[in-house]
Amino acid sequence: MPSSCSIRALWILNSLHAVVLSRKFPVVEKQWRAACKTINDTSKDAEEDPLKYTVFPFLPNDAELSSAFVERKKREGSLRGYGIRVNNQSVEGSDSWVDDPITRHIISINVESKEKGGENHLLWPLILHLRGSYVILVLPLVEPVHLKAYAKLCRKSDCGNAVGVDASLSSILLDTPSITGAFMVAHAIGDIIVGDVVDPDVVVNAAPSVGGLLDSLTGSIGIAGISSRAKPVAAPVASATPSGAASIGTVTADTPKLGSRPLDKDTLRNFISSAMPFGTPLDLNYSNIFAIKANGFSSSDLPPADLKQPAWKPYLFKGKQRIFFTIHETIHAALYDREEISDTISVSGQINCRAELEGLPDVSLPLSGLNKAHVEVLSFHPCAQVSEHGADKQAVMFSPPLGNFVLVRYQANCGFGPPIKGFYQLSMVSEDEGAFLFKLHLMEGYKAPLTMEFCTVTMPFPRRRVVSFDGTPSVGAVLTTEHSIEWKIIPIGRSLSGKSIEATFPGTVRFAPWQIQRFPPSNSGFGKMGDEDSDVEIESTSNMANVEEFLMEKMSKDLPPVDLEEPFCWQAYRYAKVSFKIAGASLSGMSIDPKSVSIYPAVKAPVEFSSQVTSGDYILWNTLGKCPSAAVAQV
Repeated sequence: MPSSCSIRALWILNSLHAVVLSRKFPVVEKQWRAACKTINDTSKDAEEDPLKYTVFPFLPNDAELSSAFVERKKREGSLRGYGIRVNNQSVEGSDSWVDDPITRHIISINVESKEKGGENHLLWPLILHLRGSYVILVLPLVEPVHLKAYAKLCRKSDCGNAVGVDASLSSILLDTPSITGAFMVAHAIGDIIVGDVVDPDVVVNAAPSVGGLLDSLTGSIGIAGISSRAKPVAAPVASATPSGAASIGTVTADTPKLGSRPLDKDTLRNFISSAMPFGTPLDLNYSNIFAIKANGFSSSDLPPADLKQPAWKPYLFKGKQRIFFTIHETIHAALYDREEISDTISVSGQINCRAELEGLPDVSLPLSGLNKAHVEVLSFHPCAQVSEHGADKQAVMFSPPLGNFVLVRYQANCGFGPPIKGFYQLSMVSEDEGAFLFKLHLMEGYKAPLTMEFCTVTMPFPRRRVVSFDGTPSVGAVLTTEHSIEWKIIPIGRSLSGKSIEATFPGTVRFAPWQIQRFPPSNSGFGKMGDEDSDVEIESTSNMANVEEFLMEKMSKDLPPVDLEEPFCWQAYRYAKVSFKIAGASLSGMSIDPKSVSIYPAVKAPVEFSSQVTSGDYILWNTLGKCPSAAVAQV
């Protein structure tokens, strides 16, 4: 069987778990059936093999797939499942029995085959991706021996997933690279479903746009046109960021949402047919697929006879030549201000590129700052060729696609300290009133050219309605909504550069009277809560030291239990979320020297470089309340 990625089938299910669109690839299925026949013919002791029927050469129909998926949801407790073996919940043969969190994303289902007298057959690996109100399932082609190996893991007696063991799920996945391609297919289809197909932004110097093919596709972001041909009519796409904004890498929560846009089946069918003919993904860039469909090709689009045009560059650029690089990093942090819990801070970044170069040139450059960034994960666009990296540099050569694209993605540590550090305290002095205190340090140890363009701290109260607050911050302004208080320390339009500031905000907040809420019993693996748990009488107490504990316990009992789908979103927790943007340099230390970028064949093309940092989940946990934290392994 070939080592490249091939897709056997894919399904799209709606919120009722009915299949609304499916596509099977007979060419790939022919390969699967041939492999099944080979392994079944060569298997030894087939009559004694309890797993001989797990390798099933046929795909289920839509009704069988839908029914099997619903059964799995009931068995696993939710759409994704537990991901770990749970006492009195997990059953032998299920995904959670494998006891590995990756089974929340790479799942299996047991399909009942009517052709074999109602026997169940294992379908694995199914890539599960949730987007909008739809569920996307993608089945890549793997070796039948990998399917049988996973079936054995579903029946092992011990739990856990030991590192370095041949029979572990990790070792199986390492031998099946097609799973990575299947994830890319699932995400591309999900983006089309919700209309999130805008190319990554590249920050450039302000310049009037003169039109061009990619301007119409990327929303006229102010870059000189790339083609002399007429503009196609762009597909209607709702951008996730305001016009002209320089934010990229927007993360969308991976949970089903109500009110999503209707499924455009024709667009999806056209994309699937063009992007992955015969089940082999070639180019998953929607902009390229749409441009080809809208414009076709002409003689002026043909490359030189001695050059082979890659799939990711269907059209050749014509015009003023230049290259743009933008490093965009998202910083995530959990700040506790507690001796027993360490603060955590991490950086996820990507290098966006736009190469306006004529012909089919190669671009090479060194990525610097790898040691300072302590890069943990580093991945590249398929157009890139990467050599072994040195002590602090990584050489990259690539044949750039058309338009904006993500050249590199990485996970790293923060080379500086936290841009915002300090503490947040909230204490309930009565059932409907709380006293809070912020003491924060902004940009401590940061020097120019690093500039904080804005900073906002939000106190969310999702289950309480804010009536009023009292307090004056040392800097900034305060706004209130029905369920939150927003402290704008640095408003948009102002900035902080070359110095640090200390900001404090003491105050009190009053809520509308607490109303006991009744919830249906939960099927969560952490226990059940009935109506009787919500009716808690207030007991008189003269011990003021226990008032805070008593109030929190009472209000927590009125909250629904934690849902395994979001195991860290206990609504009894209190926290503040910080939003900010920093320009001028990356916080990881990752960098590109424009003078070190070379182009072959040689051409005069200016190189522009920029960087920006935005906040992701930057959380200040209430020092006086409960908070989740990861347990530290004892060595």
